[in-house]
This record gives sequence, structure tokens and C-alpha cells, in this order.
Amino acid sequence: MPKSSKTASVDRKIPAFSLPATGGKKFKSSEVAGKNLVIYFYPRDNTPGCTKEGEAFRDLFPAFRKANTVIIGVSPDSVDSHEKFKSKMKFPFDLLADEEHSVCDLFEVYKEKSMYGRKYMGVERSTFLIDSAGVLRREWRKVKVPGHAEQVLAAIAELEST
Repeated sequence: MPKSSKTASVDRKIPAFSLPATGGKKFKSSEVAGKNLVIYFYPRDNTPGCTKEGEAFRDLFPAFRKANTVIIGVSPDSVDSHEKFKSKMKFPFDLLADEEHSVCDLFEVYKEKSMYGRKYMGVERSTFLIDSAGVLRREWRKVKVPGHAEQVLAAIAELEST
């Protein structure tokens, strides 16, 4: 069954979206045309896995920038929560507030999860690589944090060499 044009899928142009971002900005996907875009979805600000993931992207940020790549982090937390998290962790990239889960739904990362036998809805840690033409080239779902940012950077290098 083909995916709806309202969801992102590999080798197809992503639907345009915008969300409130840190720094009092509104992020618009159309404004990064001509650059690669890494969108990493994470469950919550200031939690251990989410902090480690953000730190990994932060630490490799110069290499991503050199590879003509914009990084954004997305979670359902508020812009205010993101501002504090970004400042505390010194992230050089913006965090986007998807409180209504619209972009999470676009990338199909807002899912039923289970912890200690309790089921609840939440963000499945996932990363997406969109090329400079706006086409989704790679997706990583159920991300394990250690080594992940390096995998994404390697995928960009691979993309640039084709």
C-alpha cells in the first residue's frame, strides 16, 4: 500500500512543514533548500538518552556544517523547555516544539510505547536525512544513541559522494 503524500517516505520529497523554534524563530523546511537537513526526533528535554544524543550532534556540529547540513532536534516539549535545554547543553542548533505532534505524525514517529507494562503515546527516537533537494534519503528508527551521530555523518558523506 503506497504511503500517503502527507507522510514522509524514503526517496520522495518531504512535505513542507514549519514549527516554532528556539531563539524566537519559526523553522520552515522550505528555508533550508540547497542544504542537507538532519531532523532528529527525541522524547523529552533533559532526559539521559536525549541529552546524550543532543551532545553527540553538538560535538560533531562543525563536521555537519562543513558537509552543508542543518541539524534540528524535534520533541513535543514547549519552546520554553527547549530554550532552557539548548542553553544548558550549549547546542549550536535549534530545537523545534511539536506540541501538537504534527511533524511527528508526518514522519510517523509518535507511537504507542510501553514501559514497565504501561502503554502510552510518545516519540520513538528517530532520525531522518533529507538531501539538498528536499528528498528524504535515509531514516533511522528506534535509534540507539551511542555512535548514532557518527552514522548520520557517514551517511551524509556517502550521499555527497554519489
